[in-house]
Amino acid sequence: MENVHLAVEEDDLYSGYNDYNPTFDSEELENDVAFQQAVRTSHGRRPPMTAKFPGTAIGARPLASSFGTRMAMASSMGRPMTGAVQEGAARPMTAVRAAGYTSSLTHGSSFDPLGQSRGPAPPLEAKNEDTPEEKIKILEKKVNDLIEESCMAQSMGSLQLALEKAKEAGRKERALARQREQSGNVDHINLDLTYSVLLNLANQYANNEMYPEALNSYQVIVKNKMFSNAGRLKVNMANIYFKQKNYPKAIKFYRMALDQISNTHKEMRIKIMQNIGVVFVRLGQYSDAITSFEHIMSESPNIKTGFNLILCYYAIGDRERMKKAFQKLISVPLGIDDEEKYIPSNDDTNTNMVIEAIKNDKLHQMERDVKVLAEKYIMTAAKLIAPAIETSFANGFDWCVDMVKSSQYVELANDLEINKAITYLRQKDFNQVEAVETLKTFEKKDSRVKSAAATNLSFLYFLEKDYDQAERYADLAMNADRYNPAALINKGNTVFVKQDHEKAGEFYKEALRNDSSCTGALYNLGLTYKRLNRLEEALDCFLKLHAILRNSSQVMYQLANLYEQLGDPHQAVEWLMQVISVTPTDPHALAKLGKLHDDEGDKSQAFQYYCESYRYCPSNIDVITWLGAYYIETQFCEKAIQYFERATLIQPTQVNWQLITASCYRRSGNYQKALETYKDIHRKFPDNVECLRFLVRLSTDMGLKEVQEYATKLKKVEKMKEIREQRVKSGRESSARGRKEGREGSAGSSDDVKAAPQTELKQFSPLLDSGRDSSHSSSSTKGERLSTKMRSLPGSNEPYEASSPKELDASYVDPLGPQMERPKTGAKKRIDDDDFGDEELGDDLLPE
Repeated sequence: MENVHLAVEEDDLYSGYNDYNPTFDSEELENDVAFQQAVRTSHGRRPPMTAKFPGTAIGARPLASSFGTRMAMASSMGRPMTGAVQEGAARPMTAVRAAGYTSSLTHGSSFDPLGQSRGPAPPLEAKNEDTPEEKIKILEKKVNDLIEESCMAQSMGSLQLALEKAKEAGRKERALARQREQSGNVDHINLDLTYSVLLNLANQYANNEMYPEALNSYQVIVKNKMFSNAGRLKVNMANIYFKQKNYPKAIKFYRMALDQISNTHKEMRIKIMQNIGVVFVRLGQYSDAITSFEHIMSESPNIKTGFNLILCYYAIGDRERMKKAFQKLISVPLGIDDEEKYIPSNDDTNTNMVIEAIKNDKLHQMERDVKVLAEKYIMTAAKLIAPAIETSFANGFDWCVDMVKSSQYVELANDLEINKAITYLRQKDFNQVEAVETLKTFEKKDSRVKSAAATNLSFLYFLEKDYDQAERYADLAMNADRYNPAALINKGNTVFVKQDHEKAGEFYKEALRNDSSCTGALYNLGLTYKRLNRLEEALDCFLKLHAILRNSSQVMYQLANLYEQLGDPHQAVEWLMQVISVTPTDPHALAKLGKLHDDEGDKSQAFQYYCESYRYCPSNIDVITWLGAYYIETQFCEKAIQYFERATLIQPTQVNWQLITASCYRRSGNYQKALETYKDIHRKFPDNVECLRFLVRLSTDMGLKEVQEYATKLKKVEKMKEIREQRVKSGRESSARGRKEGREGSAGSSDDVKAAPQTELKQFSPLLDSGRDSSHSSSSTKGERLSTKMRSLPGSNEPYEASSPKELDASYVDPLGPQMERPKTGAKKRIDDDDFGDEELGDDLLPE
């Protein structure tokens, strides 16, 4: 006990543990030179102390003996080292964890505060995909992915691909069900996934118009009681029956769906009732339809239902209820904010920026679309019921205008007034003066209404060929609204009739700059270039127009005409074939095709098209002439007789047709019929020399008694003809001498010179390209060709071959005849063949 020293009571065994020494700063250990030197030398690898327990001042310890291991006394070693502890010993508490000490430091372990000797973390344990649970999860994910792909394909318009994906999802889902059965997880069936697969498959069948398959798929869902709320899918089934025009079944399923939808889904129930009403309208059961629509208007009124209700009342002819329904229609709230909120103020810059940002956003566009649709329904309803609700059309329209003026659609009143004037014009016994007066009342209105009214007035005066008034109102419409393309077109038309084609083209170009989709301006511009003989530019205009109006026979015919003028008959034939594909019964286009093939020397094709043209229009003299000449040329005179007899009926005052008919009888060997025909001609035209000559020849050949009589008449007629020719000749010579003397006497006086009478131009509408300026040469060429053909027939010394029938213009302008439309003038029109004066009003007179 001599060597045992008791610790002083004041001495704290654990003092100093909370003192922080910068040596233990682990973040700077790499830069600590002394520490790195200690790590690299044996100083840092000294063996630990052999004491098993931390030393204390008073602690039990084994005594030294000769049999045991000699151990140093704790008191002789001073304060114990807490970092070097033997195995199993508990480490004293310490606050310095960054030094790298651990509570169980093994014997001989090195000092590693950074944990560099531990190496990388072990890899994560890989999932075992062979387990049934993992297989089920993978299959579920594949099914969901296929449903998403199917929906995406359907939204992009790939309906067939969407159906294939839906079918594949169905196959995967069935494989998933089998997998669950094999693994014994039948209780964990994913009903939502099964419902999604079946519903998507049914929808894709319906989108692909595979209605029986779609109905079967819907039926599987509806009959399965495990699917909650599946009854509303009967709406989809009813829609399919509606598309199939199975209206009784459609109503049945709509009502079944209505019964299974609770009153909390009010909007859905209203839509179903709308569908029921529409189906009743299709069935003609207007009373039942009225019941559905009236219920909707009392519960949740909307524009479409109100319009349908008016139609039903109109169908049953109930005037009073039509009026009430119209009042309900114009009082339906649209739920649209006031337009004034989009007007920027001059005070707040930030607010103005926000207003500019939302002025054209999708929400505002949707509001505008709703308002436009409502105005369309109201205008249509007013035009429909106006003649029916009052004793006269004018009174009915006035009542509608008064109702609209007292509603939220005040601005529609002016449009209704303009429609009133237009409806006057559309009536068969229309009062055009009343229409004009109605339109003139808008001259002092706001710019938009004034421009619309002036545009229509310009069009009316243009139809009456009062071009000065037409130009005046066109100017008024342009001044009110310079961006009105219809007004610019009408102005260009008035300039066109004055032969100022360059200026007219400028107005048409300006109309196109204001509205690039204005097909009327583009069409008229192409006609203008044709008149200016700028055929390539005209061709560009009509090609652009064809890209917009793919099935317009007018445009295709103009392209054919331009290619013909450019000397490309093959392209002309191609475009005319397209015209025929659109209007296969058009006789003018068929005749034009026959002419082109005839010019190319293809008689068989020409004959085919001329025959088709004659079949649809047996009154075309040019076609009759060609067919008759074709049969005479091919030595089938008896077949030519029917065509020339038809020509005789069309032009009974033209003796040549009857002479040709009689000659055909004679050529075919029917002399008796020929003699009767010549006698009939002689009764109608007793002074015809050719007829008398043939009568004399036939009577002589047949030994008839009338030979001397006809010979005497022939001499008398020839003598009278000679006298007339002498008189005409002497009259021409005297008039020529008079003109010569007059020129010599008036050579020095310019005041007595009178203006030469101007050749009167044909009444011409700039809306129609007559083609006469560009096809005059072709007409004369055709006349020469037909005359040559008639003269080249056998026996050309005979009178009927020497005198060819009257030649007509062979240029066909309108391939559709009366149905062919002229270029637009701010309104649609119809024309009759090549008549420039007969025009009718179309449907839309208002500028777009």
